[in-house]
Amino acid sequence: MKTIKHIFDGDFGCEETGSQKPTVSVTLVDEDGNESYVTVEDEWLTDNGLDVGDVWPEGVTNQWIENDSFYIRG
Repeated sequence: MKTIKHIFDGDFGCEETGSQKPTVSVTLVDEDGNESYVTVEDEWLTDNGLDVGDVWPEGVTNQWIENDSFYIRG
């Protein structure tokens, strides 16, 4: 099980991205304290009601999914 430790909005919500949706970087931590990082569309995170302290959804694996909207690194 991984928990959301930090959500970073590198764009600060003010830069134009053209047709791309704004993304955020999410730091995840597992039970052993190992961190991994995810870049997701901000809208996807909000639509799924996810915030700091929440459990990251099971089944989200180290591959492109959800129409290439995010990728897990680490």
